Amino acid sequence: MSNLLLSGRHALIGGASRGIGRATAFALAEAGADCTLLGRTPETLATVMAELTDHGGQKHAMLVADQLELESLGLKVKMAAKSRPIHIWINNTGGPKGGPLHKAGVSELEAAFRQHILAAQTILQEVLPGMQAAEYGRIINVISTSVKQPIPGLGVSNTIRAAMGNWAKTLAGELGASGVTVNNVLPGFTNTGRLNEIIEARASAQGKTTDQIAEGMKSGVPAGRFAEPSETATAIAFLASPAASYINGINLPVDGGRTKSL
Repeated sequence: MSNLLLSGRHALIGGASRGIGRATAFALAEAGADCTLLGRTPETLATVMAELTDHGGQKHAMLVADQLELESLGLKVKMAAKSRPIHIWINNTGGPKGGPLHKAGVSELEAAFRQHILAAQTILQEVLPGMQAAEYGRIINVISTSVKQPIPGLGVSNTIRAAMGNWAKTLAGELGASGVTVNNVLPGFTNTGRLNEIIEARASAQGKTTDQIAEGMKSGVPAGRFAEPSETATAIAFLASPAASYINGINLPVDGGRTKSL
């Protein structure tokens, strides 16, 4: 279907060196998009970029930046957008460390707010003019099912992800008329390094093996398994496409049916 293709579109993909971000880069490149990979480690980004699909004429690039360094981040994204307008932005970054909210220090919340909300606002202001000029923009936030149902043991993440969800919903109302959509993808338990960290932390806290924790988590998923990053990337690629032009302001769980709410 031609309305799923992204030829001539430029995508900025956060957290592109691994996990869902990496899988999304492959999915968007396969659909024909030019991909700029955003991450902190140049060696890893270069490896991913070398593996991206090139159907002829695609121009992939990488942007090395730390989302905690807002001034540098803004300048680098501005240069990337000035070189080629960015039509698709996958707002994806690592989650805060686990633990109960009542034990989290103020500095943990402050750092998470900076890495997620302030960094997102910084990037938004650099990519939005090009989207509006093209009358085509796709802002897709990779958040968490905790937006709908808080996850025990992830207190700071639950708090910041909810703020991110409302940030996106507000923008969806403000930008929809200009051809820019803003949607949230909510991954469930997905085979990534982040999930491994959560499993190991729970195993340590509960005195169980990682296999026991993993099986317990899977038992709460109707699909009976964890997702692969490529499955979440497929949903992201659809929302980035022209086919999703009338989908705006939604939370899309990709969780095998685990979230109990609609």
